[in-house]
Amino acid sequence: MILNAIEAGEGPPLVLLHGLFGQARNFGALQRRLAAGGRRVVALDMPNHGASPHAPAMDYRRMADAVAETLLAKGIPRAAVMGHSMGGKAAMMLALTRPELVSRLLVSDIAPVAYPSRWVPLVEAMRAVPPGTPRAEVDTGLASVEPDAGVRAFILTNRKPDASGWRIGLEGIAASLPAIMGWEATEGAAYDGPTLVVAGEHSPYIKPEDRPGIRALFPHARFLTVKGAGHWVHADQPDGFAAVVEGFAPV
Repeated sequence: MILNAIEAGEGPPLVLLHGLFGQARNFGALQRRLAAGGRRVVALDMPNHGASPHAPAMDYRRMADAVAETLLAKGIPRAAVMGHSMGGKAAMMLALTRPELVSRLLVSDIAPVAYPSRWVPLVEAMRAVPPGTPRAEVDTGLASVEPDAGVRAFILTNRKPDASGWRIGLEGIAASLPAIMGWEATEGAAYDGPTLVVAGEHSPYIKPEDRPGIRALFPHARFLTVKGAGHWVHADQPDGFAAVVEGFAPV
C-alpha cells in the first residue's frame, strides 16, 4: 500500500506518523519549521486516514509495511522517524521489523503495550451519524460519549466538507480497534539505533513500569517529558516539541 504523503524541504529525510483519527496535515506547523531547518520532511496519512487508501483491517505490521513501501517508492532508503500515539506504535514496529530503514526513532507519548479501548463508544457513535447531518448536530450527538470538546473538534476534522459522511475508513478502523489499542509481540526483535521516548507531563500513556519493556525492545532508549503537555504533545507545546525533534534529528 502506498500512503498519501505531504512533503516539504530538502535535506536528510524525517518522517512524521500521526495518531488515530489524525492526518498528515495535522503536523503542518511542525513540518514547516523542521523543513526550514534543512530537512526533507515527509508526513504520511496512515491507512484509513486522510487521503490514504482504505483497508478492511489494519494492524501495526501492516502499517509498518505500508510506511516501508511508501518510503522506498519515494527513494528514501533510510530516515529518521517520529510517530505519535498510533503512529508511534507503527514507527516502533517499523524499527523492529525493518531497522535498516530507520536511522533514529522518536516515539511521542505511547508505549509498546495494550491500552483499554476507550474509543469503541465514540467509533460506534460516529458510525451511527446519518449522511447529511450538519456539523453542529454531529458534535452534539458525539458529546454523549466524548465530553471533551477539543477531542470532538479533532474528530470532526474527518467529516467530508459536504456533510455526506466521514472521509476516513471508519469501518476498517472499527474492525481494527483491538489491534490498534493492542501491541503485537515481536519475539527476539530489538532496534539498536538511537531512540527517544517523549511523554507529555499530564498524559497517562507512558508509565514508569513501561520503561523496562521499552528498553528490552529499544536498548538505547532515552526518556524525556515535555512540561505542560498532555497526550497531544506536539499540539499542546508546539515550540517545545519542535525543539526536541530538532535536537534529536539534527541536519
